[in-house]
Amino acid sequence: MKRSLIVYAALSFLILPAGTTLAQSPADHSGHAMMEQHGDHGSMPMKQRTQTIMLGEETVEGVKGMAHLNDVGAMMAQMGQKTTHHFMIKFADAKTGTAIEQGSVAVKIIDPKTGKAGEAIPLMGMGAGASSHFGADVTLPTKGDYQFQVGTKLADGTKRQFTFKYSYK
Repeated sequence: MKRSLIVYAALSFLILPAGTTLAQSPADHSGHAMMEQHGDHGSMPMKQRTQTIMLGEETVEGVKGMAHLNDVGAMMAQMGQKTTHHFMIKFADAKTGTAIEQGSVAVKIIDPKTGKAGEAIPLMGMGAGASSHFGADVTLPTKGDYQFQVGTKLADGTKRQFTFKYSYK
């Protein structure tokens, strides 16, 4: 389990955009269509294009959460991995827009076939300032309508839950 987390964390840094997506204002999502990814995994060149999917924004008790998925399936398949997406969420104070960088965050994914939630996947804090977010690699094994339930206990100690939907076609 610890080894998987370390591997996923390392891969997350390789596949995340260099702040382009998360540094945009919430109103400007023009750069979401395609972003170039760079990295090196052994001798295999990893210059890839991944599609970033905006899942939306939700405000809960004074905190705005903005969630994205990066489709990394092709790149991960080249490395023999079954991971299909990188889930990430950015939090900000709803009034001031100040990024929230500290806290515990996890996501449960509701399977479209069974309607049941999978195990909670801890999200790691990544980046700083305007590009700070929490993220983890996830696998969406089948096409269908997914729901992401994000549970948080951020720096203020308040527990919040955010919900996002995605139709995987």
